[in-house]
This record gives sequence, C-alpha cells and structure tokens, in this order.
Amino acid sequence: MSIARLPECRSWRQRRSGLALSLLLLALAASPLRAQQQAYVGPLFDAHLHYNEEAQQPHPLADVLGRMQRSGVRAIVANSRPNDGTQTLAAAREATAAAGVRVVPFIRLYRNRADYNSWFADPSIYQMVLDELKRGTPAGPYRGIGEFHLYDSANADGPVARQLMQLAAERGLVVLAHVDDVAIDKLMTHAPQARLVWAHTGIGGTPVERVRALLQRYPALMGELSYRPGLTDGSGRLSADWRALLMQHSTRFMIGSDTWVNQRWQYYEGLMQEARAWLGDLPPEQARRIAWGNGAALFGVE
Repeated sequence: MSIARLPECRSWRQRRSGLALSLLLLALAASPLRAQQQAYVGPLFDAHLHYNEEAQQPHPLADVLGRMQRSGVRAIVANSRPNDGTQTLAAAREATAAAGVRVVPFIRLYRNRADYNSWFADPSIYQMVLDELKRGTPAGPYRGIGEFHLYDSANADGPVARQLMQLAAERGLVVLAHVDDVAIDKLMTHAPQARLVWAHTGIGGTPVERVRALLQRYPALMGELSYRPGLTDGSGRLSADWRALLMQHSTRFMIGSDTWVNQRWQYYEGLMQEARAWLGDLPPEQARRIAWGNGAALFGVE
C-alpha cells in the first residue's frame, strides 16, 4: 500500500469504527435489560419555558413556581412574549429562592404574535434586543436569545437573523431556535462559534441520522427535546434509535416543557413525569446529564 493512500484508509477505518459504535448503541438500546430501568428521580433543568402574557392571569407566579417545585425543577430558561413575563420571574427573587428555582433569562424576539412571521427582517427587533441587553433583569444579565421560529428555512438568511447570530457569538449568548435542519446549517454558517440550542431537535421529524450528523458537524450545537416526534414509543419509553443517539451524545441534550399555551401549564407536572419516565431508560449518569447537568454546565448553575 502506498503512503499516499494511508489517509484514505485511515478515514475509512474511522467511518467503519463510527458505524460499529452506532450499531452497538442501537443494539443496547433495544436490549431486554431496559425493563429493569426506573424513572429518573434527580433534579430537572427546564431549558424551554415560556411565561407568556395570556398565562399570567390563570397561572399567577405562586401557581407556576408551585408546579416547578412539585416537579423537581431546579432551574429554567425563561423566555416569554413579551419579555415582561421573563422580567416577572426574574424579579421574584425571594419566591424563586423559596421554591428552589434558578431563573436563566433569555430575550424573546416577540413583542406580539405578528413578530413571529417577520422578526428576521425587522431592524426594530435587533434594536429591541440591544435595549433589553442593556436593561438586564433582576436575576442578572440576559444569557441568551430566543426561542425564535423560522417557518421557512430561507429566512435564516434574513438580515436580522444573521445579525443576531453574530451578536450572540460576540457576546457569549446562547440561541434557542425552533427551526428545521436546513436552517441549522444556515444559522451556524453566519456564526460558526455561536452556541445554538435546537428547540425540539427537529420538530418536523428530522431523521435521527441527520441529527447525529449535525451534532458531529457543529460541536457547539445542543438539542432540546420537548415535542420531539419519535422520541418515545407508544408506551412512553425511548425509541431504540433515539436511545442510541442520546447514549452516544449524552452531553449534547436537555429537556424542556415548552409552555407555549396555557394547557401546557395545566399539565406541567405530567410533562415532567413523562420526561422522568423516558430518562429512566438511560444509564443513570447519562440521564442526569440530560435532565440537569448539561443545562447547569451551559449556564453555570450550581
């Protein structure tokens, strides 16, 4: 074999090794030993929580903090429409401390529902973000931007989308994006060093292999798992392919509630119980990372 062909051979061996690891994890994910797993019982970091204006009257502060406390949620990424909801949570320092909940505030890009469809090309949204960053919150500075939506991945190339990704990279802000896999590539192209959390990790049903490829391509990409189709089977257990992915990349995922409508608040405890059930399908150390450790490490929460 010539020296010139050694890199090609080594690359082939690496691909074969990676394929073998994926097949091994998939086999372990389907193993009968899964029946012995118990629900996860440790702390939870809710990395996708909204306290929108329509939730605040039926679910006042005491109600939502009580639901978090009863669910074992010890930290939240708060992002709300408008940002006043997040400010309310951040200002309730005594109440959140009593409930044992840390608030990690994000700037949401929506002043109203109309902004969902136009923020990516609206210069006033970029200025709003700058103003909010200057304002800060009673719980400390904003730590991220989002959740934002892109219903058409082409809009990831909008001027404000590009500006905000670059701003996030410059200021060390985390981005929470509800987008498809094509938009992930576009957003990361604008700011390769940005820390991006993929809300729902492909709510449209992005195949697991495509998710795996994106995680490998972008080391700063993480996934959030609320509303993820195919994550669990009909019994609430992890599907085999997702269990394999989570075992392989247990440092790259977080859980969330996505309380985007009031019904999600009404069933908040149930949502967290569902997460605890499928987390129990993972080895304990990996379950704790996804449930708590990855979010705590990303935002420096103890």
